[in-house]
Amino acid sequence: MPNPSATPASGEPPALYDPPELREERWEQAGRRLLAKMIGEFAYEEIIQPEPEPEPEPERERERERGRGQDLGPGPAASSAGAQPDGSPASRPYTLRLDAGGNLAFRARRTAYDSWRVDPASLTLTEPGEEPRPFTDPIGFLTRARGTLGLDGATLGHLIRELSTTLAADTRLDGTALPAARLADLGYAELEGHQSGHPWIVLNKGRLGLSAKDIAGWAPEARRATALPWIAVHTTLATYRGVRGLDTADDLYARELAPSAKESFDEVLRARGLAPESYLYLPVHPWQWDDVVLPLFAPSVAAGAIVPLHSDGDLRLPQQSIRTFLNTSRPDRHTVKLPLSILNTLVWRGLPTERTLAAPAVTAWMQALREADPFLRDTCAVILLGEVASIAVGHPVYDELPEVPYQYKELLGAIWREPVSRHLAPGERARTLAALLHTDPDGRAFTAELVARSALAPRAWLRRLFAALLPPLLHFLYRYGTVFSPHGENAIVVFDDHDVPVRLAVKDFVDDVNVSADPLPEHDSMPEEVRNVLLAEPPAFLTQFIHSGLFVGVFRYLAPLCEEQLGVAEAEFWTLVRSEIVRHQARFPELKERYETFDLLTPRIERLCLNRNRLHLDGYRDRPERPHAAVHGTVPNPLHQP
Repeated sequence: MPNPSATPASGEPPALYDPPELREERWEQAGRRLLAKMIGEFAYEEIIQPEPEPEPEPERERERERGRGQDLGPGPAASSAGAQPDGSPASRPYTLRLDAGGNLAFRARRTAYDSWRVDPASLTLTEPGEEPRPFTDPIGFLTRARGTLGLDGATLGHLIRELSTTLAADTRLDGTALPAARLADLGYAELEGHQSGHPWIVLNKGRLGLSAKDIAGWAPEARRATALPWIAVHTTLATYRGVRGLDTADDLYARELAPSAKESFDEVLRARGLAPESYLYLPVHPWQWDDVVLPLFAPSVAAGAIVPLHSDGDLRLPQQSIRTFLNTSRPDRHTVKLPLSILNTLVWRGLPTERTLAAPAVTAWMQALREADPFLRDTCAVILLGEVASIAVGHPVYDELPEVPYQYKELLGAIWREPVSRHLAPGERARTLAALLHTDPDGRAFTAELVARSALAPRAWLRRLFAALLPPLLHFLYRYGTVFSPHGENAIVVFDDHDVPVRLAVKDFVDDVNVSADPLPEHDSMPEEVRNVLLAEPPAFLTQFIHSGLFVGVFRYLAPLCEEQLGVAEAEFWTLVRSEIVRHQARFPELKERYETFDLLTPRIERLCLNRNRLHLDGYRDRPERPHAAVHGTVPNPLHQP
């Protein structure tokens, strides 16, 4: 395979990569925004504890004019100096004392789940003996507050690298940002390249392992459709699984490859004296081939058990997960998910062998539940984007060593997933739920643009959104003791031709489906292969996947955005969510026991922490098992009604 950074034959050294997005003004703009996010999310997880400050007299007077609000109950939000007319807390000043000396001051509004919404323009730093000055440097914050944050040296060093890489990606997004009106016209695959990443995780584009040039070629914000190379792997290393109708690898290739492409792969093997019928074909990420497969599978390559091939000719576009590719040449063909051995957000982004092999079986079981349930199949018309075929490639050495880091058990393979376009009716269009949190350079929310296009009142549009999202998720939970992780990328909203939400599509089953640890009759149909790979959780914790994935992970940000841009008060937003849950429960009174078993309306829920894991728990240490989100105390549940 060609190496793009190789020295030219003329002897001239290659030109250095000069990223055009790294310009001072954009860097400061992205830094201010990321610093506000960092302060807000670290405060939410109680990694830091900012102190409220008294309002200056003119500001207190303005708050009095806005009107006093209701008692907010215990907790920091209750001490707010004032409230907005609807009773939601107004912003107020806070100070964080830095262990390196000085204070960081800002204004923030306390929102649901004891969250913080920090105003980026309000961030100021006062260093000893100096006047306050605007502060836009999240890396400077890390170094000034490393004691307050409880960071050891190794963690701090890696954090700075991840933070700097995330900032560089944000500046690139800023430099190519489009107005909300243009984004609303983009297709599903193209819109993904304009998203800003995980709203909760601060270091959401760290991508440890990729160079700046790699990121420019392979990150979703590069928006670069590419032809992926394929490889042939001998069946002594590779194993195929597929759903009914894709029982053999040849069944998959008949749908996924042009006959000429399949024949050209066969010819490469025959030319080397190898038998095509003894090999499986799969695409490979070029970075993974260079940095992982060639070094770690070198004996297999030398023995001809792994053979590099060429591309199938189709162009594929990386999505937000960076390792998942949509086929833009033939959108009706499968989406492909490939291992990419980089550390991004919480985990290494490989494909675990056991779970990869089980993916089609999990798909078959989940889709069978849907097809046998008239409510899911006909009323909700929920789309389950099946992982219909997979190839897992084991490593001859690492797979026999249980104590080695898990990243070495996830090195090579592929999962083929149904594309959402295949399931859409005429006039329908799909967008990930994460897109609803996007704000354009002029400050206009993507959601506000869609509401305006729908011609519905904002409250009516939100009711339609909740009616599309919640019933299928709730029915899987209550009826089948089964949950997805419906975060912003896994949950896909399907809209009609007026941009009104009408139904839900869900993806990523084998990684993100969990079932009740308490036996339920509905689990009797679960195949043993599925039972062995799906994580089982106590009922009280199973509800956390909806809380943390959807309510905390998406609605926690969408609610204040709707208040600011749609005029729907945050308290009313949560009332609408609760109403949809209660409406669903009334629809199935025979499941009353399950509503108590899987109680989404408790007064408080556990506070899951995604940033605390990196800072204080796992850090950057290797371990044989994948890490999980940290739990730190509890937070009030906005869905609870005394």
